[in-house]
Amino acid sequence: MNHMTKNIKIVAAGLMLAATISSCQKGNLSANPNAISAESTVPVSLILNHLTANFIRPEEMPLGQDASYNKNAYKAAQFMVSNYDKYWGTNEYSWSYSGHAYDILKYAIQLENQSVKQVGANNKYLAVAKFFRAYAAIWLSQRVGDIPMSQAGDPIKYPTPVFDTQHDVYKNALQLLDDANTAFNAILTSATQNASFAPGGDIFNLTNLQWQKLINTYRLRVLISLSKRADDNADLNIKTQFATILGNPTKYPIMTANSDNMVYKFNSVNLYPIFASGSNNYNNFLFVGKPVLDITTSTADPRTFLIATPVDKTKFSSFSSYQGAPTGTSLATLFSSTFSNYNGFRYDLVKTGDNAEPFIFIGYPEMCFNIAEAINRGWVGTLSTTDAQTWYNKGVTASFANFGLTLNAAANQNVNTSDVGGVILGSVTTDYATFLNNIAYNTTNSAAALTQILTQKYVAMFSNSGWEAFYNYRRTGVPAFPTGPSNTGYGTVAGQVGIIPRRLLYPLDEINANNANYKTSIGSQFGGTDDVTKDTWLTK
Repeated sequence: MNHMTKNIKIVAAGLMLAATISSCQKGNLSANPNAISAESTVPVSLILNHLTANFIRPEEMPLGQDASYNKNAYKAAQFMVSNYDKYWGTNEYSWSYSGHAYDILKYAIQLENQSVKQVGANNKYLAVAKFFRAYAAIWLSQRVGDIPMSQAGDPIKYPTPVFDTQHDVYKNALQLLDDANTAFNAILTSATQNASFAPGGDIFNLTNLQWQKLINTYRLRVLISLSKRADDNADLNIKTQFATILGNPTKYPIMTANSDNMVYKFNSVNLYPIFASGSNNYNNFLFVGKPVLDITTSTADPRTFLIATPVDKTKFSSFSSYQGAPTGTSLATLFSSTFSNYNGFRYDLVKTGDNAEPFIFIGYPEMCFNIAEAINRGWVGTLSTTDAQTWYNKGVTASFANFGLTLNAAANQNVNTSDVGGVILGSVTTDYATFLNNIAYNTTNSAAALTQILTQKYVAMFSNSGWEAFYNYRRTGVPAFPTGPSNTGYGTVAGQVGIIPRRLLYPLDEINANNANYKTSIGSQFGGTDDVTKDTWLTK
């Protein structure tokens, strides 16, 4: 927002691009950015490279650089629990000011301007820029509430942009995503759809068609996130939009396999986040959270052995030996307790992350569960309980595949367990038949089936998907999160103990630079107090 109120200059874009794109990423960086002026042409591949290289925030990375701080996606989702604040921080939801996504908006605008200048009025970069515009708006809105959108990005005309309601932000974002898909349909042909989108400019290395699939898959995520507003906002056509996309794969292609996932690659230069600081990772001070291990151990889920370490090394093949830590417990108690750490071999032994599952930011398993949820909720009238079951099973199978497992009741596999230091303790033979029986889709009770969908989606998002696991919990309450005075940071709010915040505070620079509109917005939303315990329109 304060970034929206400053001049957006191409010269600044060029300088920032050169300074921030990691040497491990692709892209033509041979041009000297210091030589350009505000009127110069910046290659669209360079702008796209910056957008994709900086698309995922450190707080959204698995075991990321912000993991020692409390505002971290995987602490929020209770996948990770600290037992020592020096290395992994506390477990408090002591959130304050949100970050922002204005750099995404800024460079999306530059991608629009430069692509028209370089490629023409109708081009695929313009289509992708619409996605980034929509993503930037939703990224912030789902964190704080109403935000500037309609007047955002033109600091000359709108130095202090008004706040759009969250309803309007989502409506406009959904339209941008629809427009992006329409643009792709007008541009792509059978000869070009499988070509690389931008060799040297897209670090996700997606094809043209895969970008279109990604945009529509993301749109399904946005629509399902609006489930609480699906019946009281007819103008959004939430259910109809979802059904339309699902019913016309030719016009609205969506992901069809894990190969379509948006995966962030790590290598010898771009290290797995736990190693990014170059210091010891101190895995012994980090526990796996109680919610995820309660789910996996109770269902005899073989992913348990890959995620965590056993509390008793001699019983590494027993699910009872894998125990997650409740975040509401004090650090002193956790420090002196025995819970499961992160699997040392998988997450802490190789700096390039080769042993870990791929880091999926937007992917096929989540999409399968989103579709199953929509069918379960009755959004797609032509589809039945059997269809919901099919998509549910697809989601579970796809998640297992990302862990390197082939989920087949008749073909068990051997998986290695590890201690906290990465030493292999032994091999366990999977029992897929028991697991599949334990999670079999409930075809007679839709409410129970919905809980199953949400629960398995949560497990599939372990160390993946940024904030989505927390947002799904906030929207649905599934799975239940432990609370207590040691994990909320808001033990005295309204005389309650155990409050998990519903939102973050507005970015401080927005408060300072756009104060009048900020005050008007919090007055209309929260009665004048920027309160983290209040729901926004999205989740009321």
